[in-house]
Amino acid sequence: MTPGIQQPNPPIGENPIGEELAADLASAALGLARRFHAGATLWVVSPQWEPHAHHVAVEFVHPVIMGKRALPAVSLVEPDPVSQCRVASRPGDVILAVAAAGEPDVLDIVRRAAAWGTDTIWIGAGPRPPAGAATHVLWVDSSDPMVPATGRFVLLYHLLWELTHVVFEHPGLLTADDPADAVCVTCSDEGRLAEVVSAPGTASATALARTADGTEHVDVSILESVAVHDLLVVHGGVALARLDVPATPGTR
Repeated sequence: MTPGIQQPNPPIGENPIGEELAADLASAALGLARRFHAGATLWVVSPQWEPHAHHVAVEFVHPVIMGKRALPAVSLVEPDPVSQCRVASRPGDVILAVAAAGEPDVLDIVRRAAAWGTDTIWIGAGPRPPAGAATHVLWVDSSDPMVPATGRFVLLYHLLWELTHVVFEHPGLLTADDPADAVCVTCSDEGRLAEVVSAPGTASATALARTADGTEHVDVSILESVAVHDLLVVHGGVALARLDVPATPGTR
C-alpha cells in the first residue's frame, strides 16, 4: 500500500470506470504492451504527488502474480523531471505522468516526447490537458481536488498493469500496424519534431538535433535564431518552424 494514498473503494453502486475511460485504458494497455515487447522502459513522473510515481513503477517491475513477468519501470522524482526524462529515455520508451493538466513540467515533457521518440501516458483528474497532448490520456472527470488521494488513480494504473499483461497473453496483439504509409509522397519525409542538441556556429546553417530516429544535422537557415533545447518542426531535413509557446491546459 502506498503511504498517504487510500486504496480503491468506490461507493456502492458507483462505476468508477465509464465506457470512454475503459476504451482509453484498453488502448493504452495495448500500446504499452507493444512497447514493452519491443524492449521499452517505462519512466514514471509525478511532480505533484511523488508516491504515485513510486507506486506505478513498483506495480510494473514487481511480478506480484505468479507467472507474470517483471516489466522495466523506473520512477523519476528529482526536482527537474524534464531533464531526467531527456537523459533517461530512449526511442521506443514510454513516459507515464500522474499529474493535473496544468502541471508545467509534465506539459513540457509531453510536448518534447515526440522528439525523444517516446510514447506518453497521462493520468489525471479535473480539467483535461489539451487534445492530443499525450499518446494516451486516462482521465477522471471529477472536480474533486481530493481525487489523487482517494485511490481513483491507483485503480487506473492497477487496471493498466493488469490489461497490459492480458495483451501479453495474446501474442498476436503485440505486433503493431506498419505506419510506413504515413509520409509525404513527394519527399518521403513527414513533418517531425526535433529538439536541438547543439546550436549552429557562427559560420554554419545547421544544428544538431534529436529526433525519434536519433540525432541528425538539420538546416536551420530560415529561422532567425536557434538555441539548445528548442523544439523544431523538421521536413525534408529543413527546420520549418520553432515551437516557442508551451502547451496550456484546456478541455478535451
